[in-house]
Amino acid sequence: MGPTHCCDALRHHLEFKCNVHKDIFACPDAILKYSGKFDEYGIIIHDGGTSSITISYCPFCGTQLPDSKRDLWFETMESNGLDPWEDDIPTEYDQYGWWIAKESQNRKNQT
Repeated sequence: MGPTHCCDALRHHLEFKCNVHKDIFACPDAILKYSGKFDEYGIIIHDGGTSSITISYCPFCGTQLPDSKRDLWFETMESNGLDPWEDDIPTEYDQYGWWIAKESQNRKNQT
């Protein structure tokens, strides 16, 4: 299961597929990206790389987007003794939803 995007316009831009460019960062018509691993939305910077500017609100409907899980992801890697730049990362941490099980476990530990 993946994220539920807030509006059709956001979903349209995130699902955009170019007939010319296979990589969204190479396509000038691709303007938004979503990282499932970090649950993070961004505006693509077309400078030849893979940079984006993280956004907190939908540019189409104004809905507040979920908080990025980027910091939590790096903290989780560190707590598991993993170096994201050196080690192989388990596949469950490379996709949407990995934090749901972690949050559920934290709630169980607090009771």
